[in-house]
Amino acid sequence: MRILFLDQSGKPGGAELSLLDVAAPYRDRCLVALFENGPFRQRLEQANVPVTCLSQRGFKVSKGQAWWQSLTSLGALLPLLGKCIQLSRRFDLIYANTSKALVVGALASRWSGRPLVYHLRDILSLEHFSRSNLQIAVGLANRCASLIIANSQATRDAFVAAGGNAALCQVIYNGFEPERYDVAPARRLSLRQELGLREEDFVIGHFSRLSPWKGQHVLLDAIKACPQPMTVLLVGAALFGEEDYVAQLHRQVDELGLGDRVQFLGFVRTSPS
Repeated sequence: MRILFLDQSGKPGGAELSLLDVAAPYRDRCLVALFENGPFRQRLEQANVPVTCLSQRGFKVSKGQAWWQSLTSLGALLPLLGKCIQLSRRFDLIYANTSKALVVGALASRWSGRPLVYHLRDILSLEHFSRSNLQIAVGLANRCASLIIANSQATRDAFVAAGGNAALCQVIYNGFEPERYDVAPARRLSLRQELGLREEDFVIGHFSRLSPWKGQHVLLDAIKACPQPMTVLLVGAALFGEEDYVAQLHRQVDELGLGDRVQFLGFVRTSPS
């Protein structure tokens, strides 16, 4: 089976790194089509996964936009859609890795007649999406997808609560090889020393991009009420124009007096061994 994978981002966020794991076994019979260029393309190329970029500027629609605000992105959407329709006719299956990829993938599926799989990685609720974008995502998934893969029970429950077809949605957790992350005690001790952590310190790691809906600000409020010694490591960076939120987090750390208990490590690429 030949698979066309669709993803909105050229940046290596969590959904993209998961896609890399999914696509790698199919590298001899797949193509990853990105809606914008960026460092994620290089990650795919290094893994010998075929990749193409359909646009240099991408398809910019935020989760909180109303439908009429999203119309300003039609100039980017239509060329992407045309390219995806042409590409999809060379493949047996379209796999949409994100909610924005779902929009393009669903329409391409309709025109090309190829089945669509949607990998649901978002909590589809009014807390995170505008009402119009929520209705569009759920409606397209119900009408166009042959299968919806939810990455957790929570994402499936939210999808069904929003009107999603429960019969289409199956929970499949992200897999990984645990032996790749079996770090020797000496390496753990060395890493603590590099970060200025004592052996007895309790460490909380938060691994995701820095974004309001990821909740780093909630963790900072919570840590203020926790006894020392306790340290928070925020591993990740702003990926989608959310630098103002990062500045807000730094101000919050200063205002709460947590400067000695919180470390911002930025995006970290590791090579487990």
